[in-house]
Amino acid sequence: MTKLLLRALAGETLPTPPIWMMRQAGRYLPEYRATRAQAGDFLSLCYNPELAAEVTLQPIRRYGFDAAILFADILLVPQALGADLWFVTGEGPRLSQIRSAADLDALKPAEAIHETLSPIYETVRILRRELPAETTLIGFAGAPWTVATYMVAGRGTPDQAPAHALKDADRGSFVRLIDLITEATIAYLSRQIEAGAEVVKLFDSWAGSLKGQDFDDFAVEPARRIIATLKARHPGVPIIAFPREAGQRYIGFAKATGADCVALDNSVSAEWAASHVQADGCVQGNLAPQQMVTGGPGLVAEAQRITRAFRGGPHIFNLGHGITPDADPDNVARMIEAVRTA
Repeated sequence: MTKLLLRALAGETLPTPPIWMMRQAGRYLPEYRATRAQAGDFLSLCYNPELAAEVTLQPIRRYGFDAAILFADILLVPQALGADLWFVTGEGPRLSQIRSAADLDALKPAEAIHETLSPIYETVRILRRELPAETTLIGFAGAPWTVATYMVAGRGTPDQAPAHALKDADRGSFVRLIDLITEATIAYLSRQIEAGAEVVKLFDSWAGSLKGQDFDDFAVEPARRIIATLKARHPGVPIIAFPREAGQRYIGFAKATGADCVALDNSVSAEWAASHVQADGCVQGNLAPQQMVTGGPGLVAEAQRITRAFRGGPHIFNLGHGITPDADPDNVARMIEAVRTA
């Protein structure tokens, strides 16, 4: 029997939606924290195939999600392109910055990434062997705009101002950077698929700060290129796109890019998205991550409201963004039960 997640991605309306969570392998789980301590630090965990596979499997063992998502990080691609990458405890990632054409020239070509990223492909191979037969394996990468914002700023920023400034001041260099990341992302996701990923997802976490033509040029067009190339190389492999906080631009995003499913953040209502986005095919989302912290009757009511709102078409139940470290693991089980009894 075809896996539930793949059925939804193929456009099937199911009586109960498949369920997984962004960042489901993460700091809210005590078993994850123990494995990360064993690895030593976050990057060492990402590049250790056995331990990265272990943390990917942990939420599957605990909750029986319908999908596992590869444990890695979107900033491994810039590191593989030659950027310096390190993590500051309590503050997050830091990168060497791209501020000029000369900085761009110092980066490696897209096809050079595989030496650095080979442990990630090994993690995928381990997972494909060890996951339960009914569990779909999802690979992923950051979308070019979001990855570029980190590469330009050297860190996460609230408004992506450094990337917008470079884009506006030297659009030619910025386009070169986007093109390089696009080609590297195609190469990276293609290798993940060859290693055993059954679905891949593009995370454009900062898409919402792009407006007008910039949204078309730097959110839609790179996604379209990546998806078209991957589908030509790997026919039949579904692709989920997540242009977070796209708002009205969620409408038509699947048709414009070729994505099989559009993931939704929780700034749009499920009822609105059912009318305007699900009309084009599968949607994923969109419970507020805060519900995993607060729990209680509110969590059950919200999970069931979203499930019912999307009942008329293909739907994958998920959060509107990643689960947070302060979430209660028991609330995840409550959410799953609420969705399956809605």
